Amino acid sequence: MPRMSAEERRESVIRAAVEEFAHGGYHGTSTEAIARRVGVSQPYLFRLFPGKQAIFLAAVERCQQEVLHAFEEAARGAAPEDRKQAMGQAYEQLVARDRNTLLMLIQMSVAVAAAEAGGDLEFGKPIRAGWERLYDQVHLALGGDPAASARFMAHGMLINAQIALGFPAEHRVWVGLPTCF
Repeated sequence: MPRMSAEERRESVIRAAVEEFAHGGYHGTSTEAIARRVGVSQPYLFRLFPGKQAIFLAAVERCQQEVLHAFEEAARGAAPEDRKQAMGQAYEQLVARDRNTLLMLIQMSVAVAAAEAGGDLEFGKPIRAGWERLYDQVHLALGGDPAASARFMAHGMLINAQIALGFPAEHRVWVGLPTCF
């Protein structure tokens, strides 16, 4: 079997980091666990990334990009009046097939809040920039309507919370909430 290039190894680290951070959070995940999952040493891991924070940010960016791509594809193929529904369905399909993306979106929020509570005001900047790209895509797709954009994003966060809390689809907390945006 041919050896992986550094870029291929970097990709495998990001995939492993998503898995580890999604389940353990930023503070509960060690770089040793990520290295072990990939099958590399920690020193090699740090040749690919300067530190744990860089690995976490790459994992967050990967998940944000997956959501952004789902929104872009759904909006591109839909009439303007159908974009909200199409993007909502695309998001629901994404988190249904890849629970780690959902968990990473939640973990990123926790990590930023914890960092800022501890006085680190820089940690969240790239994560917020990614969130702004998601919001901007939604806002553009919904015709620049701030209220519609805010409702869409809020609806998504409610869905994230209820799925992460393990509420089954038939539970009363879902009553009144459209299955799609």
